Amino acid sequence: MGTVSQFHESLRPPAHRIESEEEAISTARDLAASFRHQASERDINRILPFSELDALSVSGLTAITVPPDHEGLDVSNALLAEIVAIIAEGDASIGEALENHFCVLETLRTQAAEDLKASLFARVLLGDRFAGAAFTDGTELTAEGPGYRLSGRTRQAPGILFADWIAAAATAPPSRPVTLYLAPGEEGVQVVDDWDGFGQRTNGSATAIVGTLHVNADAIAPAPSSGYSTGISLGLLLKAGVSLGIARAAWSDLMTAIGDRSTTVLPQIGERAIRIEATAAALERAGRKLDIAQVNPVEAAMADAHFSASAAAILAGETALDTANALFELAGETSASIGLNLDRHWRNARIHALSLPRDKLVHTAGEYMSEPGRV
Repeated sequence: MGTVSQFHESLRPPAHRIESEEEAISTARDLAASFRHQASERDINRILPFSELDALSVSGLTAITVPPDHEGLDVSNALLAEIVAIIAEGDASIGEALENHFCVLETLRTQAAEDLKASLFARVLLGDRFAGAAFTDGTELTAEGPGYRLSGRTRQAPGILFADWIAAAATAPPSRPVTLYLAPGEEGVQVVDDWDGFGQRTNGSATAIVGTLHVNADAIAPAPSSGYSTGISLGLLLKAGVSLGIARAAWSDLMTAIGDRSTTVLPQIGERAIRIEATAAALERAGRKLDIAQVNPVEAAMADAHFSASAAAILAGETALDTANALFELAGETSASIGLNLDRHWRNARIHALSLPRDKLVHTAGEYMSEPGRV
């Protein structure tokens, strides 16, 4: 148990293989359009989007970051952030689950042994989905044969309810950070649907509880050792992508709600439009820097990518909240109707922002820009 050699079978049909970046973004737009139709209803009634996540898998979109060495496409990070934003505009909860999935794949790419990468990337190409989580204090991980005996629970994390694999961070004795790759369906692993946030209500957040489980050595990888790891920077970039998607969704509903009255609030509309465009530009810049850091993972390049990704994440979060607020400020009383459920954009933006360690990022950015030679 707890070994990647024991694959569980999925009822999904085999995933399509996306062949180009153009096909990837076209696929994302088509899926987002279909997700948008019932996004409000899913939010109101907390209908979990299992079929929508399966559509993502079958489309091949969940596999677009698999490296070419493992028969994948490996799209640029700027495009990846835009794809996450497109999906999040259709449904922010689905976008957040996709954000977590891609972050796990980056950690797998940079940290895992070749056999583990080959095994799990093959599953990604077939449509398997991943979610990252971290075990809480008090988790027991003790050496046992060619692996460890595990007992504990993870913190809540988006996408766990939809995941075929959980990449869970833990500390192996004496103090070695590791990532354990677990299959939620195997004996000894229980997934509890305990999310009760007022926003991102259908993002698949859950807690994984492990009673007693032996995790083989071949399902364990070292955790990133650098605070500027490309996995952390990608997480910030894709978090910005989700926030940008929320802002765009709120903007679309704002323009619909204003209708013919748009000429009376042109300055306010223009200001929000500029902020959304500036946010998209920040994501593209951070994506390019992250491309460089992945190709040449020296400390300076990784620190530069982390700084730009931090800026993009903070700016995007502020843009999402500002645009969601503008929906009520500019559209008037009609936007407050419960039936329209337009408040979901503000709720989604606010809850999503809680997972961003803003103060820490600002402090780190100050240290980075205070170094000699920075402008």
